[in-house]
Amino acid sequence: MSNLKLFFTLIILHVHATQIFSQPILFSEYIGANFANVRFSDVPINPNLQFHFILSFAIDFTSGPSPKPTNGKFNVFWDAENLSPTQVLSIKRQHPNVKVALSIGGDTVSDKAVNFTAFSIDSWVSNAVSSLTSVIKQYHLDGIDIDYEHFHATPDIFAECIGRLVKSLKQNRVISFASIAPYDDGDVQRHYMALWRSYARVFDYVNFQFYAYDKGTTVGQFLSHFNAQLFNYQGGKVLVSFSTDSSGGLKPESGFFTACERLRSQRKLNGIFVWSADNSKANGFRYEREAQALLAKGQ
Repeated sequence: MSNLKLFFTLIILHVHATQIFSQPILFSEYIGANFANVRFSDVPINPNLQFHFILSFAIDFTSGPSPKPTNGKFNVFWDAENLSPTQVLSIKRQHPNVKVALSIGGDTVSDKAVNFTAFSIDSWVSNAVSSLTSVIKQYHLDGIDIDYEHFHATPDIFAECIGRLVKSLKQNRVISFASIAPYDDGDVQRHYMALWRSYARVFDYVNFQFYAYDKGTTVGQFLSHFNAQLFNYQGGKVLVSFSTDSSGGLKPESGFFTACERLRSQRKLNGIFVWSADNSKANGFRYEREAQALLAKGQ
């Protein structure tokens, strides 16, 4: 290789490395599931971070008092009055570091478990790609999060349906990022780890629900849980998390930020996500401010 070619090769590598290491760390917040009249503009946004809002939820069930599976035809089940397409455009224009995603699945709808149900892989994927593309474009969204927690399908069928959906949305440039949101339950992990084995390459983040662990989790236990999930989802950017509702896990007032500092010292802190803005509104988003300040301090 000539000296000139070597020079330009080194320049390109330097620029690429700079882009990788200068990417802002991520803070994400789920919003809209509880219809608490919370708006994007209520939530504090640190301009020095990459910030994702995650609308909760789009669900492939019918609306109404007795919801039923629709085989991949998704409907909006978040607080669309306060979190409308106009509101999405507005918050993104005001804050260039903000992106907005939707989460699919969730725990329940009208007190009924949201079971992942596919009549066939091909039909579910076709319906899901079509219906979600429509919703994503209507709401000017950037990404998708996978949060099914109950299943009427085998892990392999779930993996193929979700993997093909996300791959198609990315290939069609409908979305720019994707995440999964598993938690430490045997059936949940079987489904998401099957998905990870086959389609890890199409996911950018693992929004692991660490708040699903027992109440009273200690800093040491939290770090052990984190390392276990880092092993389960090898190669993934596993985010740490806390909830501002009555869920379990390690709470901010009990050492969560201490755990974050320890992970940062080990270069394992990829970001923080919170469940959820609906619950945090009552206390003025105190812990969101603290979490973002901690992340920004390490930039």
